[in-house]
Amino acid sequence: MTRVRPVLVLTHAPHEGPGLIASGLDAPVRVRTVLATPDPVLPALDELAGVVVMGGPMDADDEHLPGLAAERRLLAAAVDAEVPVLGVCLGMQLLALALGGRLLRRHGTEVGFAPVDVVGDDDVLGALGDRPTVLHWHDDAVDLPPGATLLASTATTPVQAFRAGSALGVQFHPEVDPGMLDLWLGTPAMADALTDEERAAIRADGAKYLPDLAPAARDLVRRFAEQVRARG
Repeated sequence: MTRVRPVLVLTHAPHEGPGLIASGLDAPVRVRTVLATPDPVLPALDELAGVVVMGGPMDADDEHLPGLAAERRLLAAAVDAEVPVLGVCLGMQLLALALGGRLLRRHGTEVGFAPVDVVGDDDVLGALGDRPTVLHWHDDAVDLPPGATLLASTATTPVQAFRAGSALGVQFHPEVDPGMLDLWLGTPAMADALTDEERAAIRADGAKYLPDLAPAARDLVRRFAEQVRARG
């Protein structure tokens, strides 16, 4: 029987798990958190069918979290080896830095549901449509890495998504379902900076937009999963 290689999912906060992404991969998932580990032992790329890197509250270039440097090295090597990669929020920022991009700290806050303009064609991101309303939760941004293709943008954050070879990075959160949104709104690290009115508005917008967004996000994951399966 042929062994199916797993997808490595790197997480950075207990409440920012892979959500819809993990359930849609149709592959074994190995979840790791290596933030504080100076020299983490990560799987060799030939052992993996794909790499997913999730969000978190820290800066992508935080030198006090040595595990982030290991993640960036892994991401650069994964793109070189044409391993399918999906980076979400902080994960996209780590991917951008790994490929020679620049982190723009406190560039502009976007928290809540709002549209993004899809400006480039991509087989995976295209599942969301031309101007999807998605969930944002960030205040850092990145420059487009050298050689990458810009895929989505907003006025506040010009690089909302990009493609670099086998890697797709998205600044917004396609992984969120209603349960995860409730968790975030009840997690002090996520929601304490919000007013009661802002939390109520995000909750109401979740009820409005997630019924359409979640199926599109699952289609995005399905398309990424096809790339993972092709590597096997």
